[in-house]
Amino acid sequence: MHVLIIGAAGMIGRKLTTRLVADRGLGGQEITALTLVDVIAPQAPAGFSGRVATEALDLSAPGAAARSIAGRPDMIFHLAAIVSGEAEADFEKGYRINLDGTRALFEAIRQEGTRQPYAPRVVFTSSIAVFGAPFPEAIGDEFFCTPLTSYGTQKAIDELLLADYSRRGFFDGIGIRLPTICIRPGAPNKAASGFFSNILREPLSGQEAVLPVGEDVRHWHASPRAAVGFLLHAATLDTKPLGARRNLTMPGLSATVGEQIAALRKVAGDKAANLIRREPDATIAAIVAGWPRNFDPRRAIALGFRAERSFEDIIRVHIEDELGGKLPV
Repeated sequence: MHVLIIGAAGMIGRKLTTRLVADRGLGGQEITALTLVDVIAPQAPAGFSGRVATEALDLSAPGAAARSIAGRPDMIFHLAAIVSGEAEADFEKGYRINLDGTRALFEAIRQEGTRQPYAPRVVFTSSIAVFGAPFPEAIGDEFFCTPLTSYGTQKAIDELLLADYSRRGFFDGIGIRLPTICIRPGAPNKAASGFFSNILREPLSGQEAVLPVGEDVRHWHASPRAAVGFLLHAATLDTKPLGARRNLTMPGLSATVGEQIAALRKVAGDKAANLIRREPDATIAAIVAGWPRNFDPRRAIALGFRAERSFEDIIRVHIEDELGGKLPV
């Protein structure tokens, strides 16, 4: 099997690559080739015995999408995007990367299939940002997409394209709407949701963090480990039961910021929780106010997708995966 990961230099892309190399296969098939693509060249994974190609590509650039699939990969994970805050701040860049790049990839696959039959599995990471207020208490699988941000709009259009290209048989696509991933390792990014991770990650490492919203803000979360699990399950899922509805909201955990902090205090003590500094930011608060808070993702659960059950679990996953299983002294 030949696997292509677009967005392989990102956090989820790196973790997915590591997991695939460790598993040595996908869906019972051996992975013999990996192609890793991002706007900066991803690092080749250690310990992989098959062929590896890494390349810096911007999918929205002319010819880049066709180049990315030149090896006709059997499995394509499309993770590449600019994040919500950046897409809102730079309208043109958001549409170029998040929409034009995705359309270019889908069209490159279609064109490749006109030369010789080709219909790979495509797993696309969408977002719960495709939904907009007003919300019910829990958003079900029948709730309509009315995004209130440019990022959410771009993802919603991508979902429609994925469903249509799959309906026409150009590829076998599945879109997974990720919860906000928490706790994200590494440095803070430009996502408006970044504080959800910052207020846990920094205190767990003994550093101060800034909280720009009130503790009553509620949101939908899953860990990076769960996100990788979603991708792997989507890659091997029988898509026939999906019918024409190719996009799924992933399971997660609904929690307030206050509940996050309480979980931090329970796992890491008062010393860590007291490192959070309240510093209100009206811009971030306004963006977050339009985000969904809770879901009832019955379709995804029935299809076997799973996430954490408590925020303590999410924090412990971070400690295990990023801090060597223990907190700094």
